[in-house]
Amino acid sequence: MVPQSKPPDAGLHLQVWGCELLGTALLLLGGLTAIRIDFGADSPLDGLSTSARLLITGLLFAGTGSLVAVSPLGRRSGAHLNPVVTLAFWTQRAVHWHDLLGYVISQLLGALLGTGLVLLLWGHAAVRLGVTQPGSGTSPIGVVALEMLMTALLILTILLMTSSARTARWTPLLLWGLIAALVWQGAPYTGTSLNPARSTGPALLTPHLAHLGLYMAGPLLGSALAISAYALLQDLHTVTPKLFHDPHYPSTLASELPTSGDSHRSASPPD
Repeated sequence: MVPQSKPPDAGLHLQVWGCELLGTALLLLGGLTAIRIDFGADSPLDGLSTSARLLITGLLFAGTGSLVAVSPLGRRSGAHLNPVVTLAFWTQRAVHWHDLLGYVISQLLGALLGTGLVLLLWGHAAVRLGVTQPGSGTSPIGVVALEMLMTALLILTILLMTSSARTARWTPLLLWGLIAALVWQGAPYTGTSLNPARSTGPALLTPHLAHLGLYMAGPLLGSALAISAYALLQDLHTVTPKLFHDPHYPSTLASELPTSGDSHRSASPPD
């Protein structure tokens, strides 16, 4: 493993975790609203095919995440917005275990907040539409397997993009297209979660917990698969764990790219 120029910082990073919480809330608010607009009873897209509406939903849902990544919130926290993304960066020693816990808790709370806002704005039916559940004819094992493969592709793409300063800045744009395509093609079978936090919010507030375990297991296994594949590429390592790295923002995460307040570079290695 190539040592990071700036090691991850220990401690309580409440401002950073707050940015991650709000970013995840916006992801759920925008994404579930897109589902409601595209598939609700009064959808203006009723005349389109299901495939076309899934593609539009994917573009809107993924676009929300990409916009969060390039916003001040995302430039501060890194806009992981997904526990398995933070976990993957932690395995690369780019995230201190304090931030691993802080980010995951913030992402789960943010998902609940975003889903709660959808409940207030659009009602219970909109949240129910956003619950990830198996498609007709897809077995539980099939859901886990598909979610694992799709999440592995997502995580491996993120790790590859953030392994070079030249490609890191384009990560949100590539993820927009990739996630939109996964929603378009995968949603009929699994609902395309890729994200335990994204599935937890609607599942808890509906409530509809019968399949939640599948959407925990699939993405976690997918992240493990991607991390294992990435480990085979010995010449690569993470240069930034932010999905959009802005050198004008400080960072509690490890980085080989410049950050605001580079005096942090004297920090001690993580425990």
